[in-house]
Amino acid sequence: MADYELDLRGVACPMNFVKTRLFLDKIASGDVVKVLLDAGEPVESVSSSIESEGHKLEETVKLSDEHFSLLIRKA
Repeated sequence: MADYELDLRGVACPMNFVKTRLFLDKIASGDVVKVLLDAGEPVESVSSSIESEGHKLEETVKLSDEHFSLLIRKA
C-alpha cells in the first residue's frame, strides 16, 4: 500500500528520475510512493537509480504495454 502517488507518465528522461528524487526528499523515511511511468527507459532508469541511492524498490507492476507502476520505499 502506497502512502503517496506520483504520476510521471509522459515525462521524459532524465526528468522522471529527477522528479522522483525530489519527491522522495520531501517524504519521511519508510514512507512508500507509487510512481507511474512510461515503459522502457523511464522504468529502467528510475528503478536502477533509486536503488543505487539506497531506496527499496518493493514492486514493479506492468499496467499496460505503455505504463508501469513502481512502489518505492524511502530509505
